[in-house]
Amino acid sequence: QVQLVESGGGSVQAGGSLRLSCAASGRTFSWFVMGWFRQIPGKEREFVAAISGSGTIRRYADGVKGRFTIPRDNAKNTVYLQMNSLEPEDTAAYYCAARGGGVYSSRVSEYELWGQGTQVTVSS
Repeated sequence: QVQLVESGGGSVQAGGSLRLSCAASGRTFSWFVMGWFRQIPGKEREFVAAISGSGTIRRYADGVKGRFTIPRDNAKNTVYLQMNSLEPEDTAAYYCAARGGGVYSSRVSEYELWGQGTQVTVSS
């Protein structure tokens, strides 16, 4: 069973950068589509970015295009979320998720595995 552990959250001023990491256990990491989602208390979890198992296909939510990237290192069983030009509206708990095979998806329901989340707070 693959387990996901996020790290790298914290507090930053608007315009700053953070890099989140999601380390996965298990030997089949490259088979998984990986995604990042975020959630504000009282709101639904929303899609941020996703990357295919090989890393060749990446998709982003409109609100983060041009500011966030989602690289992955299959040799290290890790996916990242590089967040630049952060805005107060990016403040949320960020979750990484894994989807077994298939194509990328922006739907929460299509990801089987989730990390525990890491908080990102952006101050103005």
